[in-house]
Formats: sequence, C-alpha cells, structure tokens
Amino acid sequence: MATTVRHTATLALAYALSAAERGLPVFPLSPGKLPALRSPHRGEPEPVLCRGECGRPGHGVHDATTDPARVRALFAAAPWATGYGIACGRPPHQLIGIDLDVGPAAGAAASGPARGPHRDPHRDPHRDPHRDPLRGPAPDSVAALQHLAFQHLFTLPETVVVLTPSGGRHLWLTGPPGAVVPNSAGRLAPGIDVRGAGGYLVGPGSVTARGAYRLAPGSAGLAPAPCPRALLRLLTPPARPRHAQDRPARGHGLVQFVLAAHEGQRNTRLFWAACRAYEHGFGDALAAELVDAAVRTGLDEHEARATIASAARLTAGP
Repeated sequence: MATTVRHTATLALAYALSAAERGLPVFPLSPGKLPALRSPHRGEPEPVLCRGECGRPGHGVHDATTDPARVRALFAAAPWATGYGIACGRPPHQLIGIDLDVGPAAGAAASGPARGPHRDPHRDPHRDPHRDPLRGPAPDSVAALQHLAFQHLFTLPETVVVLTPSGGRHLWLTGPPGAVVPNSAGRLAPGIDVRGAGGYLVGPGSVTARGAYRLAPGSAGLAPAPCPRALLRLLTPPARPRHAQDRPARGHGLVQFVLAAHEGQRNTRLFWAACRAYEHGFGDALAAELVDAAVRTGLDEHEARATIASAARLTAGP
C-alpha cells in the first residue's frame, strides 16, 4: 500500500511539473481535492486573511507556481499529495474552467444504451467526435450550456476537456489579459460552475478519493482555446458605475441583513452576507462592520471573525 501511495505521489509531481512547463501555475492537492498543505496560521487566536504574504507555504491556490524548483519543494513538503491544482485567472493563459456537473438525469442517460439509436440531425457526421467538447451523455448542465450557446450565438471551440471521476467534465478556456472572471456555482445555469480568478481546477492525472481525472480522448494535443466573446460576456459581471455612495449602499444592506438576524440564524446570515461582500470585491472593507453587526445580535466576536474568514476562503476557491 505504501508503495502505491508513493507511486501515485510521484506521478502527481510529474504531471504537475509537466503542466508548469506549459505555463500553468500548480500546487499539490490531497485525495480530497483540497490543498495538501495546511495553513501556517492554524491555531492562531485570530483568523488571518493571508494569501501568502507571509512567505510560507500553505495558502492553497495562492501557493501555485510555474517554477519547477518551487513545485518540487511544495510536493516535498506534502508527500501525501496525490494530485495537483491549476490556478485559474493567472497569466499567461488566464485560464477559465467550465465545470459541467452530472445532474440527476445524467445517471440514466449515462448508464443505458437508450441514447444509442438517437442521432442529432444537425450534427456533422464527419466531425471527429473526440473533438466535440460536449460529446457524450447529456446531463442537465450540458444541455444548459448548449442552450446558452444557441441563445447567445456562440460555438464552443475545440479545447482541452478533462473527465472527472463523477462523470462530469471540465472545459478549459483562456481569457484576454485584464479580464477578471469570478468564481461562481450555478450562476450561469444549474449544474455549471465557473472557475476563474482565485479558483483552481484539479489537473489531469490527479488521483482523488473518488477516482482519477483524465484528459478526454483527443484533448492531449490541444491547448486551451480562447473563450468566445459572447460566453465571456456572460461570465464577466458588467462594470458598475463607481459612485462614491455605491459601495457603502450595498454594504449597508448586507449589514442590515445581519442585524435583522434572530437567534438560530445569526451565523448563517453573517456567512451569507460575507460571501456576497467578497464576491463583489469589498469583503475586506466591510468585515469590521459585519463583525460589529454580528456581535450586536449576540454572536461571539471570535466566532464572527472565523465565519467571515470562512466566507473569504470559500469565495476564493471551489
């Protein structure tokens, strides 16, 4: 068993180094798909919102690097790592991950041959099926993405596709310099998660507790393709006018939401409000007001700060 674990860890490092050579920032993952290295700030009396400024490893996606020496050092510090994460939204690729989950209806579609005789009359019979990013059983998320493509007049390009152990797939796309695509879960459509700035994808060749991630047939020779402009517009929230009162007004609403909490819902409301604040880019600026509001409802200050720190970590990654 120990030999198998060492072999898996060695392969994970090899795959990670190969990805780093292609300009993809990587870091080690545990079998649970979480960062393999624990935070160096664990056990400190106050939650710390450090993203690697301290210079020590253990900051998850913020550890990601393309430097081979640093990659080796990270994996040496985490010999139990069986996979690697690829940071999204970082140059030179500005990687965007479209995570198509398997919906409840997908199991039946994937398990039986009932779909076999059916042919899409609009599909080109001469097209290489391995180069179709949406080929295969059509769970709800795939159908939703196909609908979006039809509705907004874009075609998904031939690109890297990674098959997940659950039967889903990750589509890799690249964004233009300066474009910031936020992470989201189900915002684009049910079952479609987006990995952008601050998020990460599990790299192909990784082995997790649920199985291995692998490149789809035909993907090995491909590079991530540019994201279609129409899709990029859907992924990127529209810029809001920067009025002086804009941020305080939105922050005020979240603070009032926390203040209205009753016993039994205080922590839940605080967590929800903190997530919304970090998703909109002003979580750090509003943290003190949210803590004060939570304390006024009867929540312990240390617990409130820990809840906000959890919201910051969640919105920074999957």
